[in-house]
Amino acid sequence: MYKFAALFIALSLPVVADDHTLPFNVEPIATFNEPWAMTFLPDGRMLVTEKRGQLLVVTQDGEESNTVRDLPNVDYRGQGGLGDVVLHPEFKKNNLVYLSYAEAGAGNTRGAAVARGRLEFDVRNRGRLRDVEVVWRQNPKVTGAGHYGHRIAFDKKGYLFISSGERQKFEPSQHMTGSLGKIVRLNDDGSVPDDNPFAERGDVAAQIWSLGHRNPLGLAFDAKGQLWNSEMGPLHGDELNKVLPAKNYGYPIVSNGKHYNGDPIPDHDTRPEFEAPAVYWVPSIAPAGLMFYTGKEFPRWRGSAFIGGLASRALIRITFDGDGAKEAERYELGKRIREMEQGPNGAIWVLEDNDGGRLLKLTKK
Repeated sequence: MYKFAALFIALSLPVVADDHTLPFNVEPIATFNEPWAMTFLPDGRMLVTEKRGQLLVVTQDGEESNTVRDLPNVDYRGQGGLGDVVLHPEFKKNNLVYLSYAEAGAGNTRGAAVARGRLEFDVRNRGRLRDVEVVWRQNPKVTGAGHYGHRIAFDKKGYLFISSGERQKFEPSQHMTGSLGKIVRLNDDGSVPDDNPFAERGDVAAQIWSLGHRNPLGLAFDAKGQLWNSEMGPLHGDELNKVLPAKNYGYPIVSNGKHYNGDPIPDHDTRPEFEAPAVYWVPSIAPAGLMFYTGKEFPRWRGSAFIGGLASRALIRITFDGDGAKEAERYELGKRIREMEQGPNGAIWVLEDNDGGRLLKLTKK
């Protein structure tokens, strides 16, 4: 048997809260055009990315103080554009900001990339990125404009993890010659740690932490330092995975969903050599961002994970028991939910998807 069996299957309706029974207040703060990610600066302001290529500085009152200049060139089409934004663990010392985005290549190809630069503000409080350098590129660049993944997370030791989607190409998730369908682990400058699980193979394989992924749109560490990802399945079969080094999560050989043309895919339990998801969803929730909650605003939620639901238009709470996990509650918010972050005082901040996507602040009633 595989070690981490799927302990919960969402085949029936979950706990749903309507507008009158939500256990939190929802305060709209600001509105954006296709917001994708956010992170908090030490002074309490936020950096918010818009998919078309804008990085905005926003106060907690919703005031946009400026647009950060000198960003990398972004290939905006399909699912591609400006993506994640994360601060270096020692941002207070080095001012380094990491951005993921889609970039164009030769011959109508494109791929995800991650760049970093030093965030500086002038006397008029206008922001810019200085000394911008690309620290990682998805390999190979391919045609199409879907399944970039490109979420970013740092662990407690300062290693950089990046989720890399399989770009709707299927089989490359299983190929060790490229980074499509993988989660990669790097040093903060983009170099490869000597203790990566496939470091001895060299080339792109040396970057790989885990493989067999489809489109991992959420990436986060829990309080114990364990990495998890939320991942789009094909037609249904969305996943929450406990990400372990050198493990293969099976796509496209296995999935608890099926192909969009209706062709079946063998379930995980038919191939125990592949890691099964901790949670999977049938029907689909279309998972986006992933966050673990540690704050004081909602004490009973400490240790829970939250997933933003795109198709499900909901905020989904996950609880854990040992190696097992399950969906505990689903809060319908009526809009596609792209991203969540825990604020400095423990409030949960939520970004809706698409043009007109709002920034929401969730606080206890």
